[in-house]
Amino acid sequence: MDKLKQMIIEKGEIREGNILKVDSFLNHQLDADFLYEMGEELHRLFKDQGITKILTIEVSGIAIAIMAALVFKVPVVFAKKTESLNLDKDVYVGQVHSYTKNKDYKIMISKKYLNENDKLLIIDDFLAEGSAMRGLLDMAGQCNAEVKGIGIAIEKGFQKGGEILRSEGYNLKSLAIIDDMKDGKITFRDE
Repeated sequence: MDKLKQMIIEKGEIREGNILKVDSFLNHQLDADFLYEMGEELHRLFKDQGITKILTIEVSGIAIAIMAALVFKVPVVFAKKTESLNLDKDVYVGQVHSYTKNKDYKIMISKKYLNENDKLLIIDDFLAEGSAMRGLLDMAGQCNAEVKGIGIAIEKGFQKGGEILRSEGYNLKSLAIIDDMKDGKITFRDE
């Protein structure tokens, strides 16, 4: 998606440790019109997959997932990273390691919201090593839902997550794939 690449170049900040900050439009301050365009593009990529629900993880995947859900006209289910008194006790549980926070999380989804009849599109803002995706795929497997696709806003192609998921047969589409971030310059993969 050319517009996403342009926004990354214009507004993104490269930080030490291969961190790309895009919080001016994607995961702190939200550009709703642009997020809706991303939702439309995800719909274009996966519209023939019979999607019944969109699955994501809090927090940064939610905005993109909601915009895609508006176009797909399906619900969004998001995995929670923290337990609360109002979370059901009967939950699917997964494990996630956050690359940017260097922290492990237990993620949870109420069993009321996912089941074996669901055809899922999993959406997230970033894909690096794939830990968040593994946690979400694990929970989809626990309820025997069918994962019809994985939609990612920004994939760090120089890390292994995308390569591994594609080699396992997942229908993974990323709106922008970064092959390199060196000396303050971002190199995108040509598709």
